[in-house]
Amino acid sequence: IAGPCLAESQALCEEVAGSLQVLCRGYGFGYVFKASFDKANRTSVSTTRGAGIEAGLEVLQGVKDKFGLPVTTDIHLPEQAAQAAHVVDLMQIPAFLCRQTDLLEAAAQTGRPVNVKKGQFLAPNDTKNIVDKLRSFGTNGIMLTERGTTFGYGDLVVDMRGLVTMRETGWPVLYDATHSLQRPGGAETRGDRRF
Repeated sequence: IAGPCLAESQALCEEVAGSLQVLCRGYGFGYVFKASFDKANRTSVSTTRGAGIEAGLEVLQGVKDKFGLPVTTDIHLPEQAAQAAHVVDLMQIPAFLCRQTDLLEAAAQTGRPVNVKKGQFLAPNDTKNIVDKLRSFGTNGIMLTERGTTFGYGDLVVDMRGLVTMRETGWPVLYDATHSLQRPGGAETRGDRRF
């Protein structure tokens, strides 16, 4: 799962999708294109959030049509789930919203599998509660993404044992290397490339 953080333009998304598709084929990896239509949790109010759901879904549909790739995006509100499900193959729940029952229920009810990014405030074993919620709503599949745990102020760390703990839920676990290197609310919100 990879792509630009934000679906800034059709051209950018197609450039990234095309390049990553070639790389993934070369390495024998499956590939899901990801870009968000709205980054509702930006640190600064002046940072670009995106063009909105209609324009963002049009960009994702264009990538899907041109490259034959499955696509995913974040949803932030329950009412976005059904609309996004017309385009996306995998619903993604942002880390800060990973426990929001109404959002999880709306995502599960679309019939699409749901990828939940573990909140920085949760221990890996707490993802069991997220899985239980999604299963109770009849989800069509679950993935959990580790993206770090808050360590002090403004830093994230990944306890690799947590990947095993999360996998014990019986569902696939992804590791988000870029977001695991963020310093939330600070100067390195896009990840520290040295690591």
